[in-house]
Amino acid sequence: MLLAVLFSNSDGNILVERFNGVPAEERLHWRSFLVKLGAENLRGIKNEELLVACHKSVYIVYTILGDVSIYVVGKDAYDELALSEAIFVITSAIKDVCGKPPTERLFLDKYGKICLCLDEIVWTGLLENIDKDRIKRLVRLKPPTEF
Repeated sequence: MLLAVLFSNSDGNILVERFNGVPAEERLHWRSFLVKLGAENLRGIKNEELLVACHKSVYIVYTILGDVSIYVVGKDAYDELALSEAIFVITSAIKDVCGKPPTERLFLDKYGKICLCLDEIVWTGLLENIDKDRIKRLVRLKPPTEF
């Protein structure tokens, strides 16, 4: 299960978060842990260079894209390989929405569309859509045409 997808800015402020199957009392712990992990390790790495960590029998894959840090947390079948696929789809969708690796301002300007993409990619803790064209079609906010 994908436990969390989290986006933060370079100062560690949370921009978007999605938790699945994580009790409310544990979410604060995960927020602070992930932001601290990123602050220690994301300095000086290239865009989309993946870093992997393991904490409490869960896997964490994280990267930086422009001014935005992206964290994906999973357990069981969602090991580091599955999470790297998920983060690749997420970064690809964000670049499509923003047109380039986003600054914090551009990310927040496109917030609604990014959330729609994220909802199409991850649904109730499962990686649902990984096809870039299908995601674009699902988030265009127009009624579906005939198949």
